[in-house]
Amino acid sequence: MMRFQAFIGILLVFLSVWPGTLTGGGGSQLSSTGFELASGASTSLNVQAPWSGRFWGRTQCSTDSSGKFSCTTGDCGSGKTACNGAGAIPPALLVELTLATNGGQDFYDVSLVDGFNLPIMLAPQGGYGDCNSTSCASNVNTVCPPKLSVKGSDGSVIGCKSACMALNQPQYCCTGAYGSPDTCPPTNYSKIFKNQCPQAYSYAYDDKSSTFTCFGGPNYAITFCP
Repeated sequence: MMRFQAFIGILLVFLSVWPGTLTGGGGSQLSSTGFELASGASTSLNVQAPWSGRFWGRTQCSTDSSGKFSCTTGDCGSGKTACNGAGAIPPALLVELTLATNGGQDFYDVSLVDGFNLPIMLAPQGGYGDCNSTSCASNVNTVCPPKLSVKGSDGSVIGCKSACMALNQPQYCCTGAYGSPDTCPPTNYSKIFKNQCPQAYSYAYDDKSSTFTCFGGPNYAITFCP
């Protein structure tokens, strides 16, 4: 059985982060699809390979007088702490994992394709092969262009949408005539993301420098706000 381990870094800005999980490809959801982690806390989830899915952090979450749970960034819209099969509402920085059986080749990445809300690092624990860690450890919100920025109630930037999400144009979404790596090069917007987070996916075809692999069935550790 593969184990995914999530833990919060001690430099966490918020008092808590509420990680969310989503199994892809129609597979069964994990035993927990959303939970709270206080600053400095850690937890672990057992994941049975083969498995493919994503993790992300939700911030500034609370429950209102009617019992509805919601978050300022990364909310999954379930109205509860558990996301129950719902994904993150952009902007949200994602960790994506595909786990192989019998010690085969795992694939993993940190993705800005759905935008940014808080820094994340992903690191294999054990395994063999390249097995490099990857991250988006910079606060992209500090350089987010006005057209992409999401502001909180106090006017501060709390999230940065990808150009595809914000502008919905083929040249940013790599669709239509731009639907291949040859016709959809990096844009000025994706280069801002890439400059801040060189290891992370900055747009749809940013594979060469942003996809990582590991063999041998390692554990994986995710740190929010490393």
